[in-house]
Amino acid sequence: MSEPLAVPDSAVPTPTTVAGDLPDGLLAAFAGYENALATNDLAALDAYFAAGEHTLRGDATGLLVGHDTISGFRGARAGTVARGIRSLHVRVIDPRHAVIVSVNTPDAGGAGLVTQLWAFGEEGTWQVEVAQVAAPPAAINPTVWRLVGTPLVAAPDDASDTLAGETVAVKDLYDIAGFTVGAGNPAYLREAMPATRTAPAVAALLGAGASVTGIARTDEFAYSIAGDNEHYGTPPNVRVPGALPGGSSSGPAAAVALGQASIGLATDTAGSIRVPASYQGLWGLRSTHGAVDRTGLMPLAPSFDTVGWLTRTPGVLRAAAASSLDPALQITAQQDTEPARFAVSGALVFAADEDVQTAFVAGLDRLTDTALLPPPDLVDLGDLAELLRIFRIVQAAEAWRANGDWVTAHPGALGAAVASRFETASRSDPQAEAEARTALAAARERLDTVLDGRILLLPSASSTAPARQTSAAAIDATRTATLTMTSLAGIGGYPALSVPLFEAQGKPVGLCLVGPRHTDLALIDIGAGFDRGLAAGFAPRT
Repeated sequence: MSEPLAVPDSAVPTPTTVAGDLPDGLLAAFAGYENALATNDLAALDAYFAAGEHTLRGDATGLLVGHDTISGFRGARAGTVARGIRSLHVRVIDPRHAVIVSVNTPDAGGAGLVTQLWAFGEEGTWQVEVAQVAAPPAAINPTVWRLVGTPLVAAPDDASDTLAGETVAVKDLYDIAGFTVGAGNPAYLREAMPATRTAPAVAALLGAGASVTGIARTDEFAYSIAGDNEHYGTPPNVRVPGALPGGSSSGPAAAVALGQASIGLATDTAGSIRVPASYQGLWGLRSTHGAVDRTGLMPLAPSFDTVGWLTRTPGVLRAAAASSLDPALQITAQQDTEPARFAVSGALVFAADEDVQTAFVAGLDRLTDTALLPPPDLVDLGDLAELLRIFRIVQAAEAWRANGDWVTAHPGALGAAVASRFETASRSDPQAEAEARTALAAARERLDTVLDGRILLLPSASSTAPARQTSAAAIDATRTATLTMTSLAGIGGYPALSVPLFEAQGKPVGLCLVGPRHTDLALIDIGAGFDRGLAAGFAPRT
């Protein structure tokens, strides 16, 4: 680790107030830290924070625990903001510990507040053990939102009160009359024309009494599940600070998790609702394929694209879904005269990381031990790698058909990861696509037969939320493992619910329920029952 920077005496600030005897070197260390921050000297910043797992740094997006976690966060952010110090207040605890509270003035305006606990370590230097950072409040977070209103679109006067008071973050793929669709890409946005009609999926929520707070970010063209965007930045993950939020419905998920909206209107082709729900501890439903009108929704792969919702509570999720789904087609838990039956695929579970496997198995054991879940049947779903292969062939072919002309006409407009996927898609072979479609139809029939009306249980994603600084190769490996799990709902056209029930090392792990077609509301009811039962501490079976 580097040594803290030495600063000249002239750079040492004069404190506004001091309580106690000011220790030697403390203010020089503070000045050195501010200088390292101004120049984004990562090595020096690392040296100014105490080593070990007990060092803390908190801000509005959450708490980072441990020196290495804090260091990783700094390395992943896009630099620092230039600022001056308006006032500096020192409260000495003892000769080796002091609290410094500073008010800073960023060049961009506003005022920030930083509270730090400094300690004089065994190395003979002052270091920060605890820091709480309050940046000037932004009007909107541009990594989360593209456009925000108060509201952007109000519910019509003749709306019902089903969703009265609820607020919606609309993924930047849906038409809203008078507004453009940006699809997560600035070049696409510049050329977009305002929509003349509002997509039915948006209109359904408005008609139920909700208002649209704004248009939320998406991964480019929805062709990602990581949650990052090279053009607009990465939305925060408030449940796992410093981690990816999951995508492609990254903006709606972050808006809901941050409390800036109560409903995220999203899409799910291969996990774009379930992954951010799992990473951020949210409820998320991918609806039965075709159950919600996709008119006015920018396509990625229409054979698999679905409408869905992200919320913090099951009640709001059910109300949002019920407002949008055709009740005549829904099979609810109350209508089903037989108790729900469940299934687990060992191969699917083993596709997940070991810590997710452990959390999932322990969670199922708890659900069965408390009589909330009948013991699930083990099922063989076939060659999962082959299922993913044929899914990807059709997805890529449809993605290129939907967006290839624009991509070809705008070389260099896409971020690297999404550009690579479209490059692969551009080489789609019609014969391979036809063969894959035939194989998918057979796979769908086999899945229906094997599952036989049972609800498939699996982790919602293969991993917990990866750190932002995770390598591209590691992210791609996680993507492949996750798609192995999430693509099954797309192949079957099934609804899939992510329930925030489990944790691995303090990070959320969603329990995914994949049900027969048109059991969307029943899945929510069952998931809510699991949640209530665990919260109530149901006694184990005797």
